This record gives sequence, C-alpha cells and structure tokens, in this order.
Amino acid sequence: MMSSDSNRHAATPVDHRAAIAVETARFVATLENADPATAVTSCPGWTLADLVRHTGSVQRWFSALLYARVQAPPRTRDVDLRLPERWDGYADWLAESATVAAEAFAATDPELPMWAWGVDQHARFWARRMLFETLVHRVDAERALGLTSAIDRTLAVDGVDEFLVNLPFAASFAPDVANLRGPDRTIRFRTTDGDGDWLVRLRSDGFGLDASGVAADAADATVRGTAADLLLLVYGRLDRAAEAVERDGDEELLTLWFDNSAF
Repeated sequence: MMSSDSNRHAATPVDHRAAIAVETARFVATLENADPATAVTSCPGWTLADLVRHTGSVQRWFSALLYARVQAPPRTRDVDLRLPERWDGYADWLAESATVAAEAFAATDPELPMWAWGVDQHARFWARRMLFETLVHRVDAERALGLTSAIDRTLAVDGVDEFLVNLPFAASFAPDVANLRGPDRTIRFRTTDGDGDWLVRLRSDGFGLDASGVAADAADATVRGTAADLLLLVYGRLDRAAEAVERDGDEELLTLWFDNSAF
C-alpha cells in the first residue's frame, strides 16, 4: 500500500512558513561581498546571480499561486518579479521575496484546498515546497562560496520525506522518474542520527513510498546517512559513493534510482 501521509516520518512538526524566513535570511547573509559570477557547481551552468534569481523568483511565483487560489495547473509562470537591474540590489530583493511569501501565507489558510503538482492538494504544499527550494539553494550558494553548510536535523528529516513523497508526481518537469519501475524492488533510506526511515517500492507501473514496510528490516538496497546527508543525497548534492553514505544491497537498483531521480 502506497501511503500519502507526508508527515509520517517527521518526529517534530515543522513550521514551514517560519523556516522559509530563516533560510532566506541565511541565504542573504552569504551574498555579502560575493561575486555574482561565481560558478555554482551543484547547478551546472548557473552562476550565483542565476541562483539568487531562481530562488527569489520561485518564492514570488508560489506566492502568486497562493493569492490566486489556483485550482488547476497554471498556464503561465509570468509574475511581476521586480528584479533589480544591478547585482548590488539582489540581496535586498531576495530578502523582500521572503516578505512577499510571508504576506501570501498570512492571507491564506494552509488547509485551503488548492491544486498542487504533488500529493498534498492544499495551500500548505506550497509552503513546504518553497522551504526546501530555499534551503537546498542556500546550501548551493554556501558551497559555491567555499562556506560550511549546516542543516537543522528536523528540517532535513522533513525534507527527505517531502522529496520522496512528491517525486512520483514530478514527471512533468523531471521526466526521467518514469524510468523508476521494477518487479517489486525496494530501496530503504534510513538516518543514522535518529528517527527517519523510508521504504520506496518500485513496481511495474511506477513507484512510491510504502508505509506498510517501514518497520521491516529487509530491502533490496539500503542507503544510510545522517538526515542532513540523506537530504543532500536525494537532491543530488552528495554522491552516493561519499564516505558519509553507507550502502548495502543491489547496486544496480541504486544506480537506476540515482540516475533517474534528479529533481
């Protein structure tokens, strides 16, 4: 049985709205005296300026969706970004993007039914999705600038869950996920620094989280790491061959997963 309970693995509830403000502020802080042309190796072909533009644009676009109470897939991504012409205005613009989002959240009941591309068809989907867009790109910026990144464990656990629960619905912009099929094969993701356990089941018609097997020990392949490392791993920011990652079982299955789960 595939479960759609997106909070089953989060030991502590996350205030996604508040966390967006915190993560954006941390992102903004990395931009002081930074070169906009800095290459962001975790986003091939992007510069730091591209990364900031993308993150702020996502926050503003998601905010527009919330205000519109969208009930169907939007036909356009056009939104008034108010993007400054010069780099020296980008940090303030990104900070203002989080304010735009906060205002949209304040005006929207998180329980409001809304269209969303993922499993949760409520306004709260967009806050949760916005948080991990912001957090992961904050880490991208820090790494590009040679800074050390820290990720709150509670957020990391929620982020792994958010990624895995929504990935089966991402084919419209991540078409390779259609290749994630198999004759009843399972991959377990388990944290080594506390609670956090996800079992993904691949079937001939697709894949998804399988809550019925979470407590079982057996899986065809298992990946273990701290919650933060697992978050970076599923987002392609950490190689599965890294020392921080433990792997057991079917390596061909893991290759299939990581070759086709890019987000």
